[in-house]
Amino acid sequence: MSGDTSPSPEPAAADDALDLAPEAPPGIAPRGSPLRVLASRQFGTYFAGSALSSIGTWFQNIAAGLLVYELTRSTLLVGAVNFAQFIGSVVLAPWAGAAADRFDRRKLLMVSQLGAAVVGGLLALLTFADLVTPAIVVGAALLLGLALAFMVPALQALVPLLVADEDLDVAVSLNSVSFNLARAVGPVLGALVVERAGFGIAFALNAASFLAFVGALALVRPRPQRLVRGPRPRMMESIRMVRGVPAWSALLVATMVISTSTDPINTLTPELALDVFGGTQADVGLLVGAFGGGATLTALTLTGWIRRRRLAMPGALLVQGGGMVLVGVAPVLEVALVGMAVSGAGFIAAITRSTVRLQTEVPDGQRGRVMALWSVAFIGTRPIAALVSGVVAEFAGARVATVLLAMPVLVAAPYVARRLSPHRSAAGAVTGSGADQSADQSSGGGNDEAR
Repeated sequence: MSGDTSPSPEPAAADDALDLAPEAPPGIAPRGSPLRVLASRQFGTYFAGSALSSIGTWFQNIAAGLLVYELTRSTLLVGAVNFAQFIGSVVLAPWAGAAADRFDRRKLLMVSQLGAAVVGGLLALLTFADLVTPAIVVGAALLLGLALAFMVPALQALVPLLVADEDLDVAVSLNSVSFNLARAVGPVLGALVVERAGFGIAFALNAASFLAFVGALALVRPRPQRLVRGPRPRMMESIRMVRGVPAWSALLVATMVISTSTDPINTLTPELALDVFGGTQADVGLLVGAFGGGATLTALTLTGWIRRRRLAMPGALLVQGGGMVLVGVAPVLEVALVGMAVSGAGFIAAITRSTVRLQTEVPDGQRGRVMALWSVAFIGTRPIAALVSGVVAEFAGARVATVLLAMPVLVAAPYVARRLSPHRSAAGAVTGSGADQSADQSSGGGNDEAR
């Protein structure tokens, strides 16, 4: 299925699309310009709130990992925190994806963000009261993960409703920029906050960031969403639909290995910075921030060039894995920072292409379900990766674990290159159409108007 097969909007939706990105008068950035997309009231407001929330999440991630590592000196328990945070996305994927198609995505996001703010606030209060334990941190991560499970499919499926169709590539890239800019800034600021003000303040700021995103969502008005009616489609029906298009299944495999190979950023950086390189808490933030910095710089400067390259996806996988191998073998912290930046560059190039193609090619009435599969691929693999990282680091050290986690993207690159070839994609599109029709029938015809 080609990139221009996304569903045509209804007349009212088309008017909204024009409002989202009107023709540019002389001297104003044209359509497809990142500045113009950011200047739009809908996406620009969403972008600001999402960026604040992402920065707060990195405050949480850095503080939780450092707190558990300082209390226990166990990388395995740091892995348990990450396992708890992401396991909900696996368990709840069928319901979360269906919810993003059947309910208002903006309101679903607001509810999940409010729930996450409550959990973050309680964790901060327990930390201020000196009652926090590793078990409480793991429990809080589990509850935040439940909110995350519903948040991610709705978040990914909402973006196409905030911009005109021709701006979707830029909007998804900017969405990735906001996440990776947060990854570049959040860990450094979070580590500084922990070092200067303590863990409780870091947790409290995370809770406040969720509320900031709720405020931003209250101000945006997306295009009308086509709500799916009838019986809730089974996850296996969505899987069969995706398997019918070779390119879609390859994109999900790529997303899985991309996510798996980024786990050292969350699980292994405390041990790498503090014990392997003999650094400080601030160096933990620098390692994570270098990854985000490489990703952000690449997204801002090379997105158009990458979009025009047929082998951009497998090439990006090789760059991501190569950079992570460099981190594992680095003799000093400075070399590891370079490796993190290189890996981040490969990561953003690969994950942006994967996400854009899925969001563009999948019909709107099925987008929530497919993005739930994307969520399982991107987030659902993290619990396993976190435990693997923790166990390997416990017995063989963080260096070995980092190199081992780089292997999936390096091994998968040739497979992804074959499946994304133009011949395979064109052949799969025919099969995919039949899968789409089957999925439409199973959902009570909710997508008939999207054709």
